[in-house]
Amino acid sequence: MIAKTIRLPEALADSRCYPHLVSCVTVIETHISWVLLTGDYAYKIKKPVNLGFLDFTTLASRRHYCEEELRLNRRLAPELYLEVVAIAGTPQRPLIGGPGPAIEYAVKMKEFPQSALLGNALASGKLDCSTVEKLARKIANFHAELVPHDAAQSGGTRKSVLAPACDNFEQMLPLLHTQADINLLGAIRNWTQLEYDTHMAYFERRYAEGRVRECHGDLHAGNIALIDGAAIPFDCIEFNPALRWMDVVSEAAFLMMDLEAHGRRDLAFAFLNAYLETSGDYAGIRLLPFYFVYRAVVRAKINLIRAVQTTSTVAERGQAMTDYRRYIMLAAAYARGSSGAIVITHGFSGSGKTTLTRPLLGALGAVRVRSDIERKRHHGLNALAWTGAAVGESAYTDENTARTYEQLLEHARVIASAGFPVIVDATFLRRAQRTPFQALAAELAVPFAIVDVIASPAELRARVTARAARGDDASEATLPVLQAQLKYCDALTDDELHFATQARSGDEAAAQLFCENLAQRLRQTDAVPPAVERPIRK
Repeated sequence: MIAKTIRLPEALADSRCYPHLVSCVTVIETHISWVLLTGDYAYKIKKPVNLGFLDFTTLASRRHYCEEELRLNRRLAPELYLEVVAIAGTPQRPLIGGPGPAIEYAVKMKEFPQSALLGNALASGKLDCSTVEKLARKIANFHAELVPHDAAQSGGTRKSVLAPACDNFEQMLPLLHTQADINLLGAIRNWTQLEYDTHMAYFERRYAEGRVRECHGDLHAGNIALIDGAAIPFDCIEFNPALRWMDVVSEAAFLMMDLEAHGRRDLAFAFLNAYLETSGDYAGIRLLPFYFVYRAVVRAKINLIRAVQTTSTVAERGQAMTDYRRYIMLAAAYARGSSGAIVITHGFSGSGKTTLTRPLLGALGAVRVRSDIERKRHHGLNALAWTGAAVGESAYTDENTARTYEQLLEHARVIASAGFPVIVDATFLRRAQRTPFQALAAELAVPFAIVDVIASPAELRARVTARAARGDDASEATLPVLQAQLKYCDALTDDELHFATQARSGDEAAAQLFCENLAQRLRQTDAVPPAVERPIRK
């Protein structure tokens, strides 16, 4: 049976096998399927293989998983996934949609050019931050609409989180032959076990909070197409429910990791920040290191399997082995970890804080939290909602402002504790607002910096007016708000000036130099504030 099925893709290269006009058929092979490109349509056929994490060895199972693939992918790409079709005839003379019993099944899709794959856009440098941020918001909204997994039926996080990670190592180990490769894989496995044990309570809390949902499951650059300017995820995991029912932050970590693996750390952190700004799921950051490593190992495993498949060419096996090493070394780098930092902004509305700090995300590998967005989130509003509140009213009362800064402080604690620099984008015009963040940096023993963004009063008024007219930013600052800020601000103290770097927004070359200088500043030993001595209460 296997021999006949292997010849099926070759037979389907004949244009007479199709119920529509076909001038040429191109066959693409992966480790688990064949994809037949016919011009207008693509047909995906599952290989009759059992790889442990999937079993396609019977015709019934292949039909079932074709139907699952259609169901799952229509959630994000309904325009691409059309139907499941039966293939009749014989393996030597097949006919798609023909009469008689089915010898195979295929998922019929709308074809798009291979140049449209996100990975190809990355290779050619044609992928920009705007497209990635739109994709991040799409994924965050997709996650929000999914039904949470029943925590009572999960079987525990050891089974649902740790077991799949450990399975990867078990499946890879027999395929490695050098002691160095075996030792590296063992070290990553030991780190995975320790990281899980350390954060087990958080994994369980995520289940209880409904953060585990039926996600895409395989969200990497090879499974996203750029069509008419939009990034469309396709090819969900259909063959193993355990591999798609996951913490939503694990899914976000997958694409972020893959963007970084393609050498685009700037896009990786643009994606992460847009995702978090939309979802508000900053609490999940403490689990990102675990999921970064897990996802890099998954991609390493897939490439390792391709590297040993005898049906692949020598060139394909060589490329797969190169890709394996790229992902496994990235997993090792993630496992080594990084250190956090706390960076706050200081500047009036319209000074350009958000614009200036945006390139810092990739340069520092940072997560940014914005007061304008968090204030609205607390009131159940999206980032671009307009409350029309005047100074001191509604969401902008002193009480709500204080609550917003408390929320920013909590986010900063989680992010910096997880080993990521955090940029807190707010005006920070009062010393009482700044002091807790400096104290937090001292408590966590991480670097602290103040980005003092300056602009003339005329620039401030012009920018605030123009931004309000566009309505494309989370800030609702108006001229009366700016006027009030100019009256009550507290200048930076001598102690704060030690940690401050002054900058002006709007000059791209100067912004690049600023990023480099700030990164260097955070590496200096005196960037960590001294611990504050607390009085002993008797």
